[in-house]
Amino acid sequence: MKDGRKMIYLDHSATTPVHPRVREAMAPYFGDSYGNPSSLHRLGQRAHRAVEDSRKQVAEILGCHAGEIVFTSCGSESDNLAIRGVAFANKSRGRHIITSSVEHHAVLYTGEQLEQHFGFEVTYLAVDRDGRVNPDDVAGAIRPDTILISVMYANNEVGTIQPLREIGTIARAHDIPFHTDAVQAAAYLDLNVDELQVDLLSLSGHKFYAPKGVGILYVRRGTRLLPMLTGGGQEQNRRAGTHNVPYIAGIAKALQIVAEEKEAEGRRLSLLRDQLAGRLFAAIPEARLTGPQDARLPGHLSFTLEGLEAEGILMGLDLAGICASSGSACTSGASEPSHVLRAMDVPLSRCYGALRFTLGYQNTMQDVERVIATLPPLIRRLKEAGGHQ
Repeated sequence: MKDGRKMIYLDHSATTPVHPRVREAMAPYFGDSYGNPSSLHRLGQRAHRAVEDSRKQVAEILGCHAGEIVFTSCGSESDNLAIRGVAFANKSRGRHIITSSVEHHAVLYTGEQLEQHFGFEVTYLAVDRDGRVNPDDVAGAIRPDTILISVMYANNEVGTIQPLREIGTIARAHDIPFHTDAVQAAAYLDLNVDELQVDLLSLSGHKFYAPKGVGILYVRRGTRLLPMLTGGGQEQNRRAGTHNVPYIAGIAKALQIVAEEKEAEGRRLSLLRDQLAGRLFAAIPEARLTGPQDARLPGHLSFTLEGLEAEGILMGLDLAGICASSGSACTSGASEPSHVLRAMDVPLSRCYGALRFTLGYQNTMQDVERVIATLPPLIRRLKEAGGHQ
């Protein structure tokens, strides 16, 4: 910043900076090791080894076989491949899918398209005021023609962690494939697929310090999946396209880093978040937490304000050198209120005043102090000016 203060980044649920160790792991594949992994010569085989070593590294963290890992371009592609791939591969068995009303749009819009154009039926489960799915509702929605259940691991807007193990137990008892969008969970929560009882799991590199443009889909052995991209037969014919070798090396290194550090980092970020929440709510009595106090992502704080619009607040914070958001970056600028907040029965008058602070490994207590010193007086000024700036 021009005044010499550092920019404070509190929007890690939108994207994360690439970790220096990740950049280091990627560097060789931008330079001398530039071969195509499908080529038989030594440069190609060097790249092939990098991809397969990365696959093994990811599989070790997820507690699965290397052959169950599919590299994709992003979390949205992973979600699309999981849902469409299972739906089309199993449509002779049934056309009913169960998901929740608070999913990322990569899941919701895929479900809507399957309904509108391909004759599927989707049940969108309601959530409680904390944004949590009731496993009993999942069990109650199952029909003889249900072929897939998809419930996210942790919510991007409000940080709510879903009861995956309980839902997975229900899905397994009925022999129904269970998918989870774990994009927000990777940096902080356990990813062991057997413990979670999931059959498909989506990840996106840029949510845990890898670059944008690379993702992962875990597909349990025996899960029927129709590929959405066809061509060269890469990824055991589950996802065609030349491998993005440097980014695959980067996402594997990033996942290794967060797996090694998530316990200590989770504790540190939870303390910072609780300090931020406690002092902000004391200074701004009208603020209301969204999502649960306990079963939420570490480092994730979301709340609403009555009679204020988030856009003016975020612009004021940005001028002060603080980057935050009002919710999902994928729907920023949308005129409609958040579908997540509406599903949680948050009053409409508060939905437009939703703020989200999400912390990461570079954030410190000094950053928290800056926000506490900046936000309450900013809100007072906006209220005095009429609220809608």
